[in-house]
Amino acid sequence: MTRAVFEALVLFLSPFVLFGIYLYARRRNPLTKEAWDGHVSWLVLAGLLVAILGLLITGLTAERHTGAYVPTHIEDGKLVPGRFQ
Repeated sequence: MTRAVFEALVLFLSPFVLFGIYLYARRRNPLTKEAWDGHVSWLVLAGLLVAILGLLITGLTAERHTGAYVPTHIEDGKLVPGRFQ
């Protein structure tokens, strides 16, 4: 669950990072409020769109397991990892 939250957070923040790199390349200070005025709402919408699309694509293309799940157990004194049968 934590991985999914971090993935969505990275996807959401990617437009902000790219815009900061763009400002730096244009020799504008990305740490000033004036550089971000008027752009934050578009960046939030772009971040939400990227995060939603990323999660949808991951959900649609993820590997699907079929069969019953056998949880981790001890067999003959050895730990056997969980698996799908």
